[in-house]
Parts: sequence; structure tokens; C-alpha cells
Amino acid sequence: MLPGFIDRDIRLLVQGITGRQGRFHTEQMLKYGTNIVAGVTPGKGGQEVHGVPVFDTVYEAVKETDPTASIIFVPAKFAFDAVYEAIQYNLNPIVVITEGIPAHDSLRFINLARARGIRIVGPNTPGFIIPGYAKVGIMPNQYFKKGRVSIISRSGTLTYEVSKSILDIGLGQRLVLGCGGDYVIGTNFIDILPTLAEDDETDAIVIIGEIGGDDEERAAKYIKETGLDKPVVAYIAGRTAPEGKRMGHAGAIVSGSSGTAQSKINSFKEAGAYIAYRPIEVAEILKEVL
Repeated sequence: MLPGFIDRDIRLLVQGITGRQGRFHTEQMLKYGTNIVAGVTPGKGGQEVHGVPVFDTVYEAVKETDPTASIIFVPAKFAFDAVYEAIQYNLNPIVVITEGIPAHDSLRFINLARARGIRIVGPNTPGFIIPGYAKVGIMPNQYFKKGRVSIISRSGTLTYEVSKSILDIGLGQRLVLGCGGDYVIGTNFIDILPTLAEDDETDAIVIIGEIGGDDEERAAKYIKETGLDKPVVAYIAGRTAPEGKRMGHAGAIVSGSSGTAQSKINSFKEAGAYIAYRPIEVAEILKEVL
């Protein structure tokens, strides 16, 4: 476990478990060893999915199975209500896989969760994995094994590519977390960096960023101001993206000089981080510094 991120053993609730994505990824999480105790789909109570009991409401699931955390596979138009239910019963963390949630809805449930000390991961996230312990998300199982490199990322597919290259050089991962590609997200780099800075099982930190917003600059500022004494490797995607054009993610848009790849790279350089200009270079740098 990672104090400040996960403070108790995970007993996972899957909201939207009977849908195609919920059903498939429930099976994958179970195969990885995640303790899934219940699922919720209104109107489908009494069924089972891969041996997991399904309930009509979060209230019933909590009463019968005592989950501690939730993962959301609910369609965007119903996502606010699903997350709100999870917040009401103090499930923590809540991982919101759903993409396309209106920013106003995300702001509402993120602020509600923060007021109660609950961590939201996402929306539009691949989730997180602590290799050897649990996977709460949609990351492919084969790219992860227990190790001492932690990765926090704004990109799903780049995370998998970097994770695979880390395995190829004989290293493994401590925590891999996708912050999510939306403009409004519940957990960003500086929400996780303090936990990793204090974590005895994290020897190095990889930050995979992209154009748009200022999350990377704020992470670099945190690293510089706190004097974080673990090696940090940063890779910023989108160096060739044209100004003013959104690139894939709702948060990946550059306005003027704000949010450019170069400004983020410069910030990390000033903070003393190692810079990778291609995904494969992340592993090459880690091999040199560890």
C-alpha cells in the first residue's frame, strides 16, 4: 500500500459491471488478483459477473460486501450520479474510467470528493496498478511487474509503451497511475509526488506529460522547491503539435506560449530532472541512473 494514496486493503466495487467494458475489465482485474467484492448496475441486481455479485444500488453493495474503493464504467450521462453515490458511502479512491463526461459534472464531483477527503482518479483515465498487489483500471496486465520505478502519466498508451521498455531492461514498477486526459481531473502530478517522495519502495519517478495546461510546470516547481532527492525522468508528448489545435485529449491544447512542450521541458530541466525526447529513452536513462 501507499500511505496518502491507498491507506487500506482494496475491496473494489465495479459500477457499470454488466456493460461490455465493465464485464471485460472486471475479468482482467480478477485475473491480476484484485479483490473485487461487488458490482452495481441498476436493474441487474441478483446477477453475477465472473462470480462477482451484482446489486441495484451502491447502498446495497456497501451493506452486503463492505467495499472500500470504486471503479466507474458508467456511460458519461450517468457518470455524475454514479460517482456521487460512491462519494456518499466514502469509497476511496474512486477511479473514473468514463470519457466524455461534461466538465461541469467533473468539477462538481471532484469538489464534492475533496471536501470529504476522497481521491478521484480521472475522468478518462486508464486507472492505476500496484504490481504484485492490485490493478484498478484497464491497463494491460502483461506490461507490469513488481519493482521500484513509479510512473505518473497523462497518456494511457505511452504509459504502456514506457512500462514495457522498463521491463525490457530488467526493472519493474512500484506504482503506475494515469491521471486522465480530460481538462478537469481529480488527481494530478503534484497530488501524487509527495507520496512517492516519501515512499521507501520508490527509487525513481517517471513523469509522462503532454502539451496543454500547467500540470507539468507545477510538478517541476514542486521538484525544485522541495529538493526531491530521487531521480525524475520526464517525457513530454506533443512537441510538434500546432498551436491552438486540440490533440487527442481535452486537456491537450496550447494557447500562445502557455502549455507548450518546450516550456514544460525547460521547467523540468531547471528542476534537475532528466529529459527523454523519445519514449524508449526513459528506460535508457533509468538504466544509467539506477
